[in-house]
Amino acid sequence: MSYQAADNRYGTMEYRRCGRSGLKLPVVSFGLWHNFGDTGEIQRMKEMLFTAFDHGITHFDLANNYGPEPGSAERNFGKILREDLGIYRDELIISTKAGYLMWDGPYGDWGSRKYLMASLDQSLRRMGLEYVDIFYHHRMDPETPLEETMTALADIVKSGKALYAGLSNYDGEHMEKAAAILRELHCPFIINQNRYSILDRSIEKNGLKKAAMAEGKGIITFSPLAQGMLTNRYLEGIPQDSRIRTDGRFLKEERLTEAVVNGLRKLNELAGQRGQSLAQMALNWILKDDEVTTVLVGASRPEQILDNIGIVNRTPFCEEELARIDEIVAEM
Repeated sequence: MSYQAADNRYGTMEYRRCGRSGLKLPVVSFGLWHNFGDTGEIQRMKEMLFTAFDHGITHFDLANNYGPEPGSAERNFGKILREDLGIYRDELIISTKAGYLMWDGPYGDWGSRKYLMASLDQSLRRMGLEYVDIFYHHRMDPETPLEETMTALADIVKSGKALYAGLSNYDGEHMEKAAAILRELHCPFIINQNRYSILDRSIEKNGLKKAAMAEGKGIITFSPLAQGMLTNRYLEGIPQDSRIRTDGRFLKEERLTEAVVNGLRKLNELAGQRGQSLAQMALNWILKDDEVTTVLVGASRPEQILDNIGIVNRTPFCEEELARIDEIVAEM
């Protein structure tokens, strides 16, 4: 029997308007950066996607290079769309990106018009889609003129292959310049995707968070749990099956110093006082104000998604709690 979505899937999830656009996104979105490549099991992927959608997560975030191998996450997602989720296409927000190395030669990386347009065509074929809802330029390109990259995004939207444009890993200054170009081109640029967590305040320091508010653009944040640090995984040491042991590209063992682990334990204690897991508090912290539209989470099993959804309708932070979090982080 094919998948049937839960009738009450919109009963508890909160949705926020993305900047000043007409699009609303769930406060928790699901990312396919990890665990959806060819090393994963298709049945587990289905269980996670179905769990997410059954609980009101309508936004699924991909990129051309997600894998391993690059492209395999889109291909696997496309298979699940064809077999199960596709009947709900009009209820889904599907995004993808281009900007990192995807194929050999000078046309498979960065931000040229040639690369962006060719990459999106490949992504659409892998997923079996006529369009994506959001197409992002994945990172700033120091060599390609910004006008070329933004004009390519605008033309992609005009072609109908994407409904909205987004920028990922841009700082405040370059986002404002890009927004000005896209505004002249009447392109619906609505969202910025950037790393943000209790432990990584980069978008506050580089001006992106402030600029997005001023420009009326949404923010979707990735790595909200700092590659698993802001969970209970590392409070008592490094598990053998942890990402540090199995994939050390993004989180290095030397990052978990004694001071950092002590800080994580203090944050975990504060989360417990709020009736939350450390992960839930970390996600709740990101969404504490209206400046962030949605927080992007990943998972390796359905139970993690359910735990993350537990942030919806949680008690707001008081000033003392926010000050305590900053104090703990300063000591880490």
